[in-house]
Amino acid sequence: MIDDTMQSEFPGVMGQNPDESSEGAAQYVAFVVGEQTYCVDIMSVREIRAWTGTTSLPNAAEFVRGVVNLRGVVVPIIDLRIRLDQGETDPTKSHVVVIVMIDGKLNGMLVDAVSDILTIKKTDIMPIPDTGGEAENPYLDGLISVEEDMVAMIALDRLIERTVVH
Repeated sequence: MIDDTMQSEFPGVMGQNPDESSEGAAQYVAFVVGEQTYCVDIMSVREIRAWTGTTSLPNAAEFVRGVVNLRGVVVPIIDLRIRLDQGETDPTKSHVVVIVMIDGKLNGMLVDAVSDILTIKKTDIMPIPDTGGEAENPYLDGLISVEEDMVAMIALDRLIERTVVH
């Protein structure tokens, strides 16, 4: 469910089909975390909500900010800044939570802002390059060039794992 402001600002979120002329394309919700733009497949997105406080859980993974009650369902909120090694988010009224379905369960991703709906062909997705660091990028599935910027695709299936094997 998307509130009315999101529906008018991002009409693709409401389930419109991707552009019929874009054969083999899918739509992605783009959002900002820090200085970087990321995206997730629009079919995984269930709702975009304004930031509200969370209830902390003892012994939760470091990247889990807490939980919220979403119409009777307890939903963990992932701080993407922590998960992506960018420090901790100091949330304000301008932050939003993108509610996504991961492995059949609802999870929220705390992000700075939702920025766009992208229609992307599979052939436009580039692999993550080997950067020679200690670990690869386990939370990313690929990169997309959008105008002058690079948009990183979040790997939702690996985002909530406590430990990622490298």
